[in-house]
Amino acid sequence: MKGPRQLQAARRSTLGYDLAKLEAGEILVLLQPYRVLDLTHTYGGLCGQILGDLGAEVIQIEPPGGAPGRQLGPFLNDTEDPESSLYWWSYARGKKSVELDIDADRDKFLELVAASDFLIEAEPVGSLETRGIGYADLAAINPSLIHVSLTPFGATGPKANWVASDLTLVASAGPMAMTGDDDRAPVRVSVPQAWNHCASEAAAGAMIALHERNRSGLGQQVVISAQQALTLATQGYILSTSVNESTAQRIAGGILAGGIRIQLTYPAKDGHVSITHIFGATVGPATRRLMEYVYDEGFCDEPTRDKDWIEYGMLLATGEEPIEEFERVKQCVAACTASKTKAELLEAAMERRLLLAPMTTIEDVVSSPQFADRGYFVKPSGDGAAAEVPFPGPFAKFSQSPMEIRSRPPTVGEHTEEILSAALSKVETAGDGSTTDAPLAGVKVLDFMWALAGPGATRMLADYGATVIRVESSGKLDVCRTIRPFIDGDELPEKSAIFHSTNAGKRMLTLNLNTDEGKAVALDLVRWADVVTESFSPRGMKGFGLDYENLKAVNPQIIMLSTCLMGQTGPLSMFAGYGNLAAAIAGFYAITGWPDREPAGPFGAYTDYIAPRYNAIAVLAALEHRRQTGEGQHIDLAQAESAMHFLTPAILDFTANGHVQSRLGNRDLNFAPHGAYPVRGEDRHIAIACETDEQWRALAGIVDGLDPETMGDVKERLAQQDALDETIAAFTEDKDGYDVEKTLQAAGVPASFVQNSDELTVDPQLQHLNHFVELPHQEGYTTTIEASRINMSRSSPVVDSSAPTFNRDMMWVLNDVLGYDDDRVGELLVSGALE
Repeated sequence: MKGPRQLQAARRSTLGYDLAKLEAGEILVLLQPYRVLDLTHTYGGLCGQILGDLGAEVIQIEPPGGAPGRQLGPFLNDTEDPESSLYWWSYARGKKSVELDIDADRDKFLELVAASDFLIEAEPVGSLETRGIGYADLAAINPSLIHVSLTPFGATGPKANWVASDLTLVASAGPMAMTGDDDRAPVRVSVPQAWNHCASEAAAGAMIALHERNRSGLGQQVVISAQQALTLATQGYILSTSVNESTAQRIAGGILAGGIRIQLTYPAKDGHVSITHIFGATVGPATRRLMEYVYDEGFCDEPTRDKDWIEYGMLLATGEEPIEEFERVKQCVAACTASKTKAELLEAAMERRLLLAPMTTIEDVVSSPQFADRGYFVKPSGDGAAAEVPFPGPFAKFSQSPMEIRSRPPTVGEHTEEILSAALSKVETAGDGSTTDAPLAGVKVLDFMWALAGPGATRMLADYGATVIRVESSGKLDVCRTIRPFIDGDELPEKSAIFHSTNAGKRMLTLNLNTDEGKAVALDLVRWADVVTESFSPRGMKGFGLDYENLKAVNPQIIMLSTCLMGQTGPLSMFAGYGNLAAAIAGFYAITGWPDREPAGPFGAYTDYIAPRYNAIAVLAALEHRRQTGEGQHIDLAQAESAMHFLTPAILDFTANGHVQSRLGNRDLNFAPHGAYPVRGEDRHIAIACETDEQWRALAGIVDGLDPETMGDVKERLAQQDALDETIAAFTEDKDGYDVEKTLQAAGVPASFVQNSDELTVDPQLQHLNHFVELPHQEGYTTTIEASRINMSRSSPVVDSSAPTFNRDMMWVLNDVLGYDDDRVGELLVSGALE
């Protein structure tokens, strides 16, 4: 068997890399040795794009005539041409196109399979097996193949064969129930999101499988359920019913939780801003600074300014502070923000460290000085119209192996002759056949991150065997310890279910980094670690003396991930906050809600539900780079930049056409009917979407007042959406939502009841996937966490033995990991290094 370096050189030679430059160290690699077959035709293309951006060769297999996704708008210059689909371009740049009928030209397809490391597909569940090219068939040809399957609901279970659309998936998983105005139907983000959540989760799963293959030499199947991936976007509120907490309800520009209307959207003179206007030990000081600003601008009095913003949530809960008084406070804030422009408010936020961000349009995003300073929007290489359009750039900046936006999206079959005529080498791997350890066993992570976007990533690594030591402070609480849902509604730091779920599987240590002894312990842990992760503002770690240069001095091979809202550089680099603010700056708010109303915004800290996948992918890619080169490096990942890949079709519509997309309610650019309709019960709705003419005919055959022989063309349906919505709503409004769902699914029409925590807790598909996991808590009760969203054929996730709590693992870290004796531990306790 060849050694790893021989295999890498042989693979690169077939990919066209200059071996002389490679040996001279002039080519820096992430995934350059690897080849990906991308069979996604309409949805899920982001998965292959992520791997391609990391350096892999991605071959897009298209059926004769081109992939169906090329028929979806928006289009360049509004010209409906398969070569002009901006939707397709969004996820095709950097790929090579091969036009191939994989059934008729089976031998050619199997040759490609034998020479590939990854295969990505989003075919109907079971269809590849029926055709004789399922995972087992392909693994027999290439045992090293990592087969990634993107599915609506999973490969098995009662909903495995359900038809789905972006709208119905978001309805099925929880985020939609919490998004929109409370006096109208719930809404989705107007730029489709569901398959991007699925695809980014799949890319993370593919990277975990690659790490395992490097040891075992064997591939495996990675299956992602889009529904399960989307549950991350409930911000843990999916757990409310399981932990006996009140269920969150939507309100315009905010959420109703625990009987308190939390408002996140406020008016500005020229638009709107998002404000994290909540309370508690972590966020309360920022709310105090906000109220000081409101007072200084003349919009509230001193008693309003000086309320106890740390304990204010408890005061509201007990009735000591009337809810009506909080409503008055919000009116003071709104009057203040309405008197200022978005630019003036952003300036104040930077000066006063306010948790406030402007809600930008897509045009604002593309013209942002922050993204210009970081060189984010770039044109791909090549010729033709697609090479003249700025695209969202790399999702992260790697110090030793920079990501590059490569070639423009290919034309149909542009590379068919090149690829099919090449002598492609079969995949050989250097693994030892060992399959007993977890995929990431032996990977050591020192985790300084907090909130959701960072810890969500290290939870993914811990799920698959990495040893993650989480360092936190009992003095400055992680914000996740202060937000709902709480076990039995008890607002104590140890009872936050979202904290438990985000940090399960990690070792817990509290450390005071403001002491010399605490810093010394941290540096000892850096010597132990492979990876250090942090999510402070750019000066945070430097202030502790723990910036990358200092870490590299004690561990030259260390990989450091620094992730924050806007990145480590640029005029907004010091802008700190949470995912609702990044979502506002990145353009998500302006495209979510009803066109005749203020933006509702996606639910909660939205980019915090996207960034964990990119953070995990970046760390795994850097580990792969270090395996090949021995080099560590620093990763700068801006949450807003990674999230914007979920908006690429709207961004290209502006950079190519000058068109600024806005919110559409639940309507779609390409499909009709497409909406959420009332069913029996208070605030109950069912999402229904027809993406094909066949689905339309099936729906029209069921709904009274629709004629399957009319409006056979989608353009006709798009022109008559008001009438269609009225007819469908009249049909559904007096019926049980699950009965309608069952009837339409049986007819092949995408439909899903809009589910919240109560319904999700008993959802048969999530139960089949064992999505809810109970853990014992050290105080004698149980908590519930969400399971891993990555399902692998050979590798199972590691499940924590108990709820993560303060200092649960202090002695294990100090004694077993660092080898400190009792005297040394005593010194640390006396010094105040251990909180």
